[in-house]
Amino acid sequence: MEFLTEIGLLMAQMLAVLITVGILVAGFLIIRARSTQEDHLQIKDLNQKFQHMGLVLKSAIMPGKKFKQELKRYKETEKSRAKSGGDKPRVFVLQFDGDIRATAVASLREEISAILQVANDQDEVVVVLESGGGIVHGYGLAASQLQRVRDHGIKLTVIVDKVAASGGYMMACVADNILAAPFAIIGSIGVIGQLPNFHRFLKNRDIDFEQITAGEYKRSLTIFGENTDKDRERFREELEETHQLFKTFVREHRPQVDIDKIATGEHWYASQALELKLVDVIKTSDDYLAEATAQADVYQVTYQRKKPVLEKLFGSTVSRLTTWYSSLRDY
Repeated sequence: MEFLTEIGLLMAQMLAVLITVGILVAGFLIIRARSTQEDHLQIKDLNQKFQHMGLVLKSAIMPGKKFKQELKRYKETEKSRAKSGGDKPRVFVLQFDGDIRATAVASLREEISAILQVANDQDEVVVVLESGGGIVHGYGLAASQLQRVRDHGIKLTVIVDKVAASGGYMMACVADNILAAPFAIIGSIGVIGQLPNFHRFLKNRDIDFEQITAGEYKRSLTIFGENTDKDRERFREELEETHQLFKTFVREHRPQVDIDKIATGEHWYASQALELKLVDVIKTSDDYLAEATAQADVYQVTYQRKKPVLEKLFGSTVSRLTTWYSSLRDY
């Protein structure tokens, strides 16, 4: 009897191993198949999207005869729109979801490059932006991408539904107009730098750390070495220099703000930010885009990038580890 029990347990373990291996193989094959997909630009007609949503709702609440009339009007409108040959101005909508490294700039630059091939001064670019900020050079590049739109004489609108703080606001202030939902978080025009120090940990374990630099200010604070008051002071100076650059950038693009009053590192809700002239209008992206479809052809533009294999396998874990390492290395 014990022999049969052991045989049963062995078979169960073998079955579990086979199932696990099968899942891993299937996952690998799926990833391999998808990895053949190239980067591509995806366009969605938001006029049709909103109209279709309205038709679905009307089909449920209207009497059949009345809905048929509504459907007929919709088809006539679509025919008229097709014959017009795109005479109406166009609104190109971009979505920017920013992480600490502003990795979304890789797609943003491609989306803007594509739009600039076809847009004219009658058109508009709308960026629905969400970001709590991050590294300076990443968001500096993202802001520069938005500046390309302004440099081509095309109207640029940024809409903040949730948060545009620090580097996020650096991007937003480039726009001709900034719109924000009432409780969106705006501002935080400040700079922060932080890193752990393992010097005492290593010293207590009799581990020496050596760092050799050429140039007096090659490195201020260090992770593993002993930091001095001089190192800390130099690091503060670097932060102050960066803060001054940030303030100058905001002042150039939003001359109406009192930079000394708002560049304290604080953040505000949009209803308060409106009084401080950090934003221009209180409105959600949903309302703005729905209104735009009445006067313009509205298109959502998304550049789909092929994800690296590690990111497909482990999702955001690798991205978080890379971000952590990058922040330690930069500071």
